[in-house]
Amino acid sequence: MPLILDASPSPSPSPSPSPASPAIESSPTTIRRQEHHESDVVIVGAGILGTSLAVTLARQGRSVILLEKCLKEPDRIVGELLQPGGVQALEQLGLRDSLENIDAITVKGYEVIYYGTGVKIPYPANAAGGEILEATGRPLAGEIIDSRRPARIRRPEGRSFHHGRFIQQLRSAALREENISLIEGTVTGTVKNGWTGQVLGVEAERTKAGRKDVFFGQLTVLADGYASRFRKEFITHSPVSKSRFYGLELIDADLPRSMHGHVVLGEGAPVLLYQIGTHETRALVDVPEGTPTASHANGGVKEHLRRVVLPSLPKCVQSSFEKALDDGKIRSMPNSWLPPSTQQVPGMVLLGDAMNMRHPLTGGGMTVAFNDVLMLRDLLSPEQVPNLGDTEHVKRQMRTFHWRRKNLTSVINILAQALYSLFAANDPHLRALQHGCFRYFQRGGACVDGPVGLLAGIIRQPFVLFYHFFAVALLAMWLMVRKSPLWRLPWTLLATVGVFWKACVVIFPFIFSEMRS
Repeated sequence: MPLILDASPSPSPSPSPSPASPAIESSPTTIRRQEHHESDVVIVGAGILGTSLAVTLARQGRSVILLEKCLKEPDRIVGELLQPGGVQALEQLGLRDSLENIDAITVKGYEVIYYGTGVKIPYPANAAGGEILEATGRPLAGEIIDSRRPARIRRPEGRSFHHGRFIQQLRSAALREENISLIEGTVTGTVKNGWTGQVLGVEAERTKAGRKDVFFGQLTVLADGYASRFRKEFITHSPVSKSRFYGLELIDADLPRSMHGHVVLGEGAPVLLYQIGTHETRALVDVPEGTPTASHANGGVKEHLRRVVLPSLPKCVQSSFEKALDDGKIRSMPNSWLPPSTQQVPGMVLLGDAMNMRHPLTGGGMTVAFNDVLMLRDLLSPEQVPNLGDTEHVKRQMRTFHWRRKNLTSVINILAQALYSLFAANDPHLRALQHGCFRYFQRGGACVDGPVGLLAGIIRQPFVLFYHFFAVALLAMWLMVRKSPLWRLPWTLLATVGVFWKACVVIFPFIFSEMRS
């Protein structure tokens, strides 16, 4: 329940100074933040988006209170692969060093394995994000290239890592900012003005102090993740989840192609394999709801992984997968879809997974988050919005944010959902599209560079996604016609119409969801 204030909030009494506190003269904003719990911005959730946004706003001179339920290193099975578009955004935010000293692995692209046959899908060299190099391999200092000296483009790269280690690096960056107070506590509700409905801040129960406090900000940012407790209060959409990822950590797994993510396709839903450390590899197995072989009557998910998934994996991975299965450390989380929406509540914005989610198959979540922060850095800068308490100005900027982010986020959102529909094919038309998709990748060239450039977050043109998706559909139709006996051709042509219709049914609902405000 939100706390309703009928009048302007009074400052809370100042706590007695701790005798252990160093005798350092604090600025007025620091005193206001630490003693009176008043700031320019209150951010709920010290995850990917919340922490990077806190650092970004603090470096612009904003006073920030950052609240997190638990500051221990998180242990999650997703949020472990950062696409090249996310690495670029992280660098532009000045947080690239957060990838250092966490045993992060370079990711150069993907290997898609379709019924035992693999195809390499490297990140494209001819898309935005490639670095121009001299023939020696050194980056060129300027933009002018001497045509008499050979040069080449280094392909963009992603990074994979333990999610918790990366989060702790981001939090360390926040702790180094003098304009941020990072506080451990559980936020229990928002604080509102009873007359205007404006969100003034939040209530929180501090973990160590064991008491409730109220934290005030001109702007409150709710970024409390996929299980947000505030989503229902502020937006009308609810997440839709039709499957779960079950995660295993493989030790010293022998992957078919090093420094690449792997997507394994077969009779069941897709399996992802990618290295997250020198010795650790993450295996994520998608299990749609209602999967018969994962039912309790058939032994549950563990038996499904052993009997159905294990035999479909590359031989070189099976022993490490089976060992991890025997260890019994299987964790899961829902795969959710939540289209983005604008918010009109004065004094508050909902961001991150609390506001917008897509299937984690394509690993686009963190790329979206960092690029959102990059956009908010400009839209909410002191030059653009001198006073964050000007709620109408902030609401206008957030409407601009909603539509401006579409070039990237609509691509990643639609691609994730559409690709999952094909990779988890459960009817003949979808299986035809899945086969067409793999054969499309086998053609190489633009048939690979375009799709993986979209997935990587470095091609930000929704029409390119539309083009490649229907090129896959047309190829799938052609493959059906080509292998059909002449006497069955009329029925095959009729079936191709069904395939094209299925392609439309897959992609257009997601396109329409992105067009809504």
